[in-house]
Amino acid sequence: MKNRSWVFLAGGLLVALLLAGVVSNYASSHPDGLDSSLLKGCTVDADDNIVGGSCPAQQARDHEFADSPLADYGVRGVSNSFVSTGLSGVLGVLVTFAIGAGGFWLLRRRGTTPTDGTTPTDGTTPTDGTTPTDGTTPTDGTDPVGDDTTTPVRRRADAAS
Repeated sequence: MKNRSWVFLAGGLLVALLLAGVVSNYASSHPDGLDSSLLKGCTVDADDNIVGGSCPAQQARDHEFADSPLADYGVRGVSNSFVSTGLSGVLGVLVTFAIGAGGFWLLRRRGTTPTDGTTPTDGTTPTDGTTPTDGTTPTDGTDPVGDDTTTPVRRRADAAS
């Protein structure tokens, strides 16, 4: 990977870490669209507890991971909510980055394997030297097709001339 790619990747990771660690603490604490639509028909107090009415949110229960270390946008055991939310965001970014980087590492292109047994070092597919790969005509001035066109043609080495 080129240096510019590493700088871009590191810069993106830094921005993601700053957003997750600092800016996430300033996100709205009001319910989002799904939560507010589930609360229609119910009366809620200042702590968003249902105190009356009838709504689908009354059927809600905790999920299986409610007691996990990163449940509810915080880290269990950290009493400061600002630090807990920021640390949870940073850990989420790092885990996501590690999974993504590992996946790309596993799926990366290994390069092409040439038929003549040599290994390309610049990431290109080697040619036998008789046909240009840039769409131009051969440098020896010959017409490879024989019909006065400039279309390059690859010929097998054992083909009859």
